[in-house]
Amino acid sequence: MQGRISAGEFVFEPPASQPGPSVLYPEHEKLTSKSHIAAFAGYLMPLWYSSIAEEHRAVRERAGLFDCTHMGVLEVSGPHAVEFLNLVTTNEVPSLKVGRARYGYILDAAGNVLDDIIIYRRAEANFMVVVNAANEPKIKFYLHELREGRVVVDPEDSAWAAKICALQVAIRDLRDPNRPQDRRADIALQGPAALETLAKLASELAVVERMASLKGFAFVEERLAGIDCLICRTGYTGSIAGFELFADPKLMPRLWNLILDAGRPLGVVPCGLGARDSLRIEAGLPLYGHELDGKFDISPVEAGYGWAVKLEKEFFVGKAPLQHVAGTYDMEVARIELPATRGVRPIRPDDPILDQRGWCAGWVLSAAKVDEKQYALAYVERAAAAEGTKVGAYYLARSQSQVEQGRAQTAEKGQKLPADLAGTVVSRFARF
Repeated sequence: MQGRISAGEFVFEPPASQPGPSVLYPEHEKLTSKSHIAAFAGYLMPLWYSSIAEEHRAVRERAGLFDCTHMGVLEVSGPHAVEFLNLVTTNEVPSLKVGRARYGYILDAAGNVLDDIIIYRRAEANFMVVVNAANEPKIKFYLHELREGRVVVDPEDSAWAAKICALQVAIRDLRDPNRPQDRRADIALQGPAALETLAKLASELAVVERMASLKGFAFVEERLAGIDCLICRTGYTGSIAGFELFADPKLMPRLWNLILDAGRPLGVVPCGLGARDSLRIEAGLPLYGHELDGKFDISPVEAGYGWAVKLEKEFFVGKAPLQHVAGTYDMEVARIELPATRGVRPIRPDDPILDQRGWCAGWVLSAAKVDEKQYALAYVERAAAAEGTKVGAYYLARSQSQVEQGRAQTAEKGQKLPADLAGTVVSRFARF
């Protein structure tokens, strides 16, 4: 593998590899057909067990258990861990308290989003950083190159690169099978029945009380059914009552089955990637490569996460270009609600979103059907992104016969098109 640097842009070329099983793959084979398992981010993962709609509904009404063991889990520790993370990520790190987590981004010097991350502070000089599975090799290599001084940090001031190189920090893979202890991989239990389910695995009432008292992005380290777990009120479904559990990968199959057994009377079910996607779209949460970075190079500010970018910090990698974007951007991500009653065709990525005059104001990035509604996350002009704004959607041609009938295959911004579907911009995020 190698990185290629040009004018502050970091370009990563990963080695070719075949997708492999997650640590829970044998459990998935017991629960669903192999036809429901597909390659995702270098792993073989379940798309669904029963159906996407059924699993989506379970999370909203009861709870669902997700395999997240493919996510990258890194440890950043050492005397200068705080300073290092504060320089290479967008959010504020020094103020993060032990037992709390914080969302942020890793950028290159050109301001491109390399990944969105969550940083967990386990001790004064010990942090856990969770990165997306597809980006894990890139982020590990990027951080290594930063520490070795082989990455452009600031095209205008090389002193920052020297400062990063001088910091005493260790970066380790918490999923490394050769790590002797404190290995971590992730599963997520999301939905109203999550706490009651985990309570059945706790040996003491005090453990249940500590889990129940957790606020969003807070965590405790406890033992459930004898398994050492880092239990955090985080998730990727929009569920208020959700937890992520980080434990030794070798013990994950046991923990997975214990949770399903404990939750079965409460209606807890295993959930696949399909429901994960529909839940996060309904909630307005971004997916890297779609609502972040991707074909439109969408920045955190445009994605609706300006609060996770602390431009008041003296410096972080990518600050100057992102500061420019923050002052000039004219497009942003909006969450749009449209009908999905019987006979209504689903919208798809790249379908144009039209303003009230019928001009193309942007394009669908992701979409999902939820009961008799469908939700789209779309990249649109800021004037069309205000909550309550009425918009239209146009179906691009999906077959040669539709092209021959005059339906457009692509749409440019400002192009006049007839609306096939009427929708409304709703609040950017939703919690359930």
